[in-house]
Amino acid sequence: MRLPRPRVPDSILLKGPGAILGLTGRAPAWKGLPERRGTPPLSSEPPPGLPQGRLLHVRRHGEIFLRDTGGDGPPLLLLHGWMFPSDLNWFRVYAPLAKAGYRVIAMDCRGHGRGLRTVRSFRLEDCAADAAALVRALGCGPATVVGYSMGGAIAQLIARDHPAQLAGMVLCATSREWSDLRMKILWNYMGIFRMYIELFPRDSWRWTLRAAGFPDSPTTSWIASELSRGSALDIAEAGRELGRFDSREWIERVSVPASVIVTTEDNAVPPLKQYELARSLDAPSFDIPCDHNGVVVKEIKFDRVLLKALRAVEERGRGEGAARRRRAETSPRRRRARGVVPPLASAESRRRASA
Repeated sequence: MRLPRPRVPDSILLKGPGAILGLTGRAPAWKGLPERRGTPPLSSEPPPGLPQGRLLHVRRHGEIFLRDTGGDGPPLLLLHGWMFPSDLNWFRVYAPLAKAGYRVIAMDCRGHGRGLRTVRSFRLEDCAADAAALVRALGCGPATVVGYSMGGAIAQLIARDHPAQLAGMVLCATSREWSDLRMKILWNYMGIFRMYIELFPRDSWRWTLRAAGFPDSPTTSWIASELSRGSALDIAEAGRELGRFDSREWIERVSVPASVIVTTEDNAVPPLKQYELARSLDAPSFDIPCDHNGVVVKEIKFDRVLLKALRAVEERGRGEGAARRRRAETSPRRRRARGVVPPLASAESRRRASA
C-alpha cells in the first residue's frame, strides 16, 4: 500500500533539506542543468558529460564507487558534502578540472550515493581511511584532496592520519567544527530526518523539490533518485558525526600545503568559521560570493576559483619542496659528503692528539 504524503509545511521542507540542497536564494542550484533530448520527465537519466564510473575493490575496505577521468595529470580526489553523492556535488567541475590537465577522481563516501554499506556506524575517520586506501589502490598518490563541507572535515582527517597519501588539500565551504547552537539544534533533529527519508525513500526528495517550485523533469528526477540512493541511517549518523567533529586542537600541526575557498554568503557554514580554518592552516583563502550551494550554481563559476586555489597549493608545495632541498644541501652530513666540510675526527684520533 502506498503511504500518503505527510502534511509537512513547504516552509519546513525548504528551511531544512531544501536549504541544504540550495533550493532557495538568488540563484537556485539546479537551474540550467543540461538534459538529454527526448528524456521523459520522470526518467532518472544523468546529465551528459559525467566521467566513467566503476566499482573498485579496495582490500580491507570493500567495493568503492568512483568516477575517474584517467590520464597522467596530477591526481585530484574530490570528496563531497553531507547528503550529496559525488555527482550531485561535483558535476559542474568535472569537465573544467579535466580540461585543465588534472586526473579527476571522485568517490562516494560511506552511506552516500553508491558508497560503502557496512555494519559499522558511520564515522568520519573511516571515510578518511577509505579515501587514503583508494589512492593507494589506484597507485596515483600522493593526491591533492578537494573537500567540500563534510568532505573538508574528511580531508583534514586524511592530513592528520594518512599524510603520505596527500600532496595538498583545498578545503571548500567547511570548518574546524560545527558546534554553534544553530547547528546543534539541527543535529538533534537527525532522528526525525532519518524517519522521514526512511518512510518515504522515493518521494521525500521529490516533495522537497516540488515545494521549491521545481516541476517534475529529467533534472529533478535525476536529483531525487541520486539523493534516494543514500542510507537514511548513515546520513543521519553522518550529521551527528559532523556535530562531534572538532579539529581545533590539532589542525595547526597539519603540515601539508593547503588553501581554503570561503563561501562568503553561506548560511550553513558561517564564513567566520571558514576564515578561522584558513588562519589555523596558515593557508591563503579565496572568496566566492555564494551560499553553501555555490559549487552547483551555474552562474557562480565555482571551477574558476577552485583552479586558482589549486594553483596556490601547487605553488606552496613547490616552495616547501625547494626549502627542504636547500636545508638538505646545507646540512653538515651532505656538505661532508661533497668534501666541503672535513669529516669529524674519530674518538681514537682525538685521544692521540691530546696525548
